Amino acid sequence: MRIADRLVWRDGALSEGTRRVPEETAVALTYNGGTQAVMMATPQDLADFAIGFSLNEGVIKSRDDIISLDVVELDDGIELRMWLPDALAERMAERRRNIAGPTGCGLCGIDSISEAVRPAAHVPDGRRFAPRDIMAALAAIEPLQKLNHETRAVHAAAFWTPARGIVGLREDVGRHNALDKLAGHLAQARCAANEGIVILTSRVSVELVQKAAAMGAPVMVAVSAPTALAIRMAEAAGITLIAVARNDGFEIFTHPERIVASADTGARSTQTDNTHVA
Repeated sequence: MRIADRLVWRDGALSEGTRRVPEETAVALTYNGGTQAVMMATPQDLADFAIGFSLNEGVIKSRDDIISLDVVELDDGIELRMWLPDALAERMAERRRNIAGPTGCGLCGIDSISEAVRPAAHVPDGRRFAPRDIMAALAAIEPLQKLNHETRAVHAAAFWTPARGIVGLREDVGRHNALDKLAGHLAQARCAANEGIVILTSRVSVELVQKAAAMGAPVMVAVSAPTALAIRMAEAAGITLIAVARNDGFEIFTHPERIVASADTGARSTQTDNTHVA
């Protein structure tokens, strides 16, 4: 984050001032010396980003598949250098492509339509949640968006469970980067995504559904509306997609059977106001 000088025109007068703005830099994800992707991202929680991207894009099956991970600062960006076992490296060599991903874009550089709309992994049934759980999860994330409080320019992705409240929250200028960072954090914490809710402060596009499915998240909640393709993808993946979620309610677009009005939602804790975040 940095302080930017600005001129403000308001109430018919011009004044000087400053504003806190988030940093944005090119981040290259490399495997065994070859570049797989270059994304524009917020330069924080980059180990989480490397692991989450690798998991969500199907490069690895487990955090343990990464032999080593180094965050290397360069003159014009940051390189996330990962080394994989030989078998995975050979598979990567066959499918390697270079992706240029500007802010807010998660599909740039994909070289076929079939890859862009590839079927998402199917998510098991998972637990059920009451409407009050959805509202508690939404209320819990706002105080924890520290970077957005200062800049009003980044997205957040968070994971909430009835027993622990907010388990993790990550922020980034790119909404898909934030979700990758969250996935990496959960993987390092050995936290299964099938027991909670993924919350997004953005609209829901198809790549976010694909990433949530790769995480095994049965319920995703977003503050803005989904695209039509995202709805179709969530339906096929078995994900309960909730969007337009505000402090007065929410809209359920797919698999409403996971949202139940009664208190019988499975093993639960009464600590729905816990806001511990890693």
